[in-house]
Amino acid sequence: MKTLRDILYNVGIRAVQGNTDITINTLMIDSRSIGPGDAFIAVKGVHTDGHQYIDKAIAQGAAAIICETMPAVLLDNVTYIEVDNSAQASGIMAGNFYDNPSHKLQLVGVTGTNGKTTIATILFRLFTRLGYHCGLLSTVQNQIGDTVIPATHTTPDPISLNALLAKMVDEGCLYAFMEVSSHAIHQQRVAGLKFAGGIFSNITHDHLDYHKTFDEYIRVKKSFFDNLPASAFALTNLDDKRGMVMLQNTKARKATYSLRTLADFKGKILENNLTGLIMQVDDTEVHFRLIGEFNAYNLLAVYGAAVLLGKDKTSVLRALSDIQGAEGRFDYIVSAHDQIIAIVDYAHTPDALKNVLATIKNLRKGHEQVITVVGCGGDRDTAKRPVMAAVAADSSDRVIFTSDNPRSEDPDAIIREMEAGVPVHQKKRVISITDRKEAIKTALTLAGKEDIILVAGKGHEKYQEIKGVKHPFDDKQVLEEVMKLLDK
Repeated sequence: MKTLRDILYNVGIRAVQGNTDITINTLMIDSRSIGPGDAFIAVKGVHTDGHQYIDKAIAQGAAAIICETMPAVLLDNVTYIEVDNSAQASGIMAGNFYDNPSHKLQLVGVTGTNGKTTIATILFRLFTRLGYHCGLLSTVQNQIGDTVIPATHTTPDPISLNALLAKMVDEGCLYAFMEVSSHAIHQQRVAGLKFAGGIFSNITHDHLDYHKTFDEYIRVKKSFFDNLPASAFALTNLDDKRGMVMLQNTKARKATYSLRTLADFKGKILENNLTGLIMQVDDTEVHFRLIGEFNAYNLLAVYGAAVLLGKDKTSVLRALSDIQGAEGRFDYIVSAHDQIIAIVDYAHTPDALKNVLATIKNLRKGHEQVITVVGCGGDRDTAKRPVMAAVAADSSDRVIFTSDNPRSEDPDAIIREMEAGVPVHQKKRVISITDRKEAIKTALTLAGKEDIILVAGKGHEKYQEIKGVKHPFDDKQVLEEVMKLLDK
């Protein structure tokens, strides 16, 4: 517990009504969880405005209300703090409440459209292998050492985030690696955190349902680097045409990585096959267990970040050579009899799908069919649906459009929007099967010896969200079950 005065340090305050020397039990942004002596921060969200729940919070015992607009009626037994930005205030206050844990370890943030999970996960595994106790915050899972904590968002809310970081500090973590989503940046979920470094992977079409324009999406990503301190590093992908844009206004030390041109961390792919990548990294030839050009970029980003954090290059490359990628990222199994290669990947943007299919093309011997099973999520960026479909049809021999996480939308309607993106001359190679399990079964039925099946879009997810309910569904598990059923 801390006094409200201490918790408000560095917050942009416009007005105070009441006593700030009161003791606060905990901070809350969800009025349903408020208890006596808590502080309620009224945050304006995408779907709800916390200001509407101030009365409820007080009724449940809130001792302090932090808001952008004061209520019409102020009670004598409650302290009211009017702030410039409640979302930003929640991050700063959470940091103060938990003794600013991000100042007590080396926190590295990874942002970009694709690759965030893989880069953060490999950094965690690398530093663990180098002998450090580390923390991980990712889409797949949060982790403190060997303890796994299920993840609900790519980047948690600021109170949960600081609580997790505080736990990492308490358990002796020296490093923490986290994905930083564009939503989290825009919603100030990382406000008040001190980063030791930031990594930019790439930027492509995604989340335009939220950001509305691509320029706004870029601006939000860039603001993460704009706010890095001079003590941090800012590492960018020089081969992405907006890579250097990210670093234009940063105070951090600038560094670059590239497969195509001179950079601070230079890589070159020598071999790329199902046994992994052989790359020249700076002046050293290394065999990695990961596959594909996109993973070559991920590995370079990890290598560069580790060196910028002061680690020995040779030790880093030796450890990296034996590390596997994140679950659901080019995760593949081979059937027992027909040697069908079935790949599960989280690719849910046109560029990510294109990269995975390009990697598959490079792995082909030439005789195999490529069969892609893909859908698009409901209540998300609708503009990418026909584009995803066109990419799949252009780079596959057969395509099966199916349901992803339709959420509140009609899955058949989503599929129709995808079908609109397929050129007339490619329509013969496309079929639509709404039931995802049936779609996967059909793909395996159509597959012959050594064919390649890509099941894209859900990756690590162990559910399918339909009408607000998350039903158990695991692409990899379904593939294994159907392979056995069909004796493939």
